[in-house]
Amino acid sequence: MKNKIVKISDISIANDLPLAVIAGSCVIESREQVLTLAAKLKEIAASCGMPFIYKSSFDKANRSSIDSYRGVGIEKGLQILSDVKRELKVPVLTDVHNEEQAARAAKFVDIIQVPAFLSRQTDLLISCAKTGIPVNIKKGQFLAPLDMKNVIEKCERSGTDKITLTERGFSFGYNNLVVDFRSIEIMKSFSYPVIFDATHSVQLPGAGGNKSGGNRDFVLPLSKAAAAVGIAAIFLETHENPDVALSDGANSVNLEQFEKILKTVKKIDTAVKNEK
Repeated sequence: MKNKIVKISDISIANDLPLAVIAGSCVIESREQVLTLAAKLKEIAASCGMPFIYKSSFDKANRSSIDSYRGVGIEKGLQILSDVKRELKVPVLTDVHNEEQAARAAKFVDIIQVPAFLSRQTDLLISCAKTGIPVNIKKGQFLAPLDMKNVIEKCERSGTDKITLTERGFSFGYNNLVVDFRSIEIMKSFSYPVIFDATHSVQLPGAGGNKSGGNRDFVLPLSKAAAAVGIAAIFLETHENPDVALSDGANSVNLEQFEKILKTVKKIDTAVKNEK
């Protein structure tokens, strides 16, 4: 089956096109933090010759604890993301959690994302599809890759083929995720672009009791493996100082590691795609 190309602003991604990168802080901490980080990420991605999409969430609705920081809210958050898009000239991605958020976010960003825990929520998928902008769907930790065919059909029958799929690991016992790289190949067989979320794949959900843990040391080796299988884009949650990040710091990478990962996966991606 021919690989589908999905356009995100002026960036085209597909499983057989050069690798793109989606990166940013898990959650918006402030306007200054987002604009500063996005500018640095854009510069690093450009130096590595990789198309760049900025990602951050205005709200994280699935935090471990009711006391966890969730974000700045939809109104302020969408304005900040709109500023990133306008001032830095980069496409922007954000999560949505319900139908009303999907309709509002689509007016400000270039691609909306369905979180993994919500990947089977039919009404949410339909509302995302009907916005007309690209939709990135994270495969739930509880889903087999073949189950994503039904998820795709919900979106297609709601009027869109602007779909990307993201692998982020499977639940493996308690508080642990593992990546089965067969999943990437299976989802690629549906022809839509497949993205590998390298940072959420090393998360340890709920392992901190009232927060998730993670091991960022494994981000690079998993990224190399995914690039070797062949993917459309790599997803990396990034922070200038992950140890003080307000969300998912344990599995986020710093700017130095971000650059190292990009340089490494770019070489692998070029080698793999030049073979075909």
